[in-house]
Amino acid sequence: MDIYQNLKKDHETVKSLINELLTLNENDEYRHTLIERIATELVPHARAEEAVFYNTLRTSDADTGIVMHSFKEHMEAEGLLRTLQAKDKTVGDWKKTAQKFKEELEHHIQEEETKVFSLARNLLTTEEADQIGNAFLKFKAEYQGQGAIKNTADMILNLLPARFANKVNKLDVNPIR
Repeated sequence: MDIYQNLKKDHETVKSLINELLTLNENDEYRHTLIERIATELVPHARAEEAVFYNTLRTSDADTGIVMHSFKEHMEAEGLLRTLQAKDKTVGDWKKTAQKFKEELEHHIQEEETKVFSLARNLLTTEEADQIGNAFLKFKAEYQGQGAIKNTADMILNLLPARFANKVNKLDVNPIR
């Protein structure tokens, strides 16, 4: 599967989980499970997407403003996800945060599947999109099960220019070189 199909598949999964979460009443204990499933799906997806898709675009002749905007939206979505996790465990007023999280995430997905995908399709060959899709799946599997601190560190590494990130973690972030 190419990168576009992989990302769309994950987007649909996360949107479905959030929609299911929002159908629950405030006291439904199943929300704990859904919120953790959302985190388990979303965070590895974001790290892998940044590492192999965004950074490939960023090192090409792409409009880096679009790519950096996507990085920013990842940070905002994860901030809302962490707030949702905290509210779920403490104050119980989680539904407003879940609704805002859904709106922000759907906005990001819509922009990504239009602006970022369009940019990428103008820069990448079909073969490159397939290679990035395969690398995305590999990286996503590696990010599964990491804690919040490690994921935050990886987010920061993904934001660094490749020459610095590679020195830090000895990892080539551009799968099509």
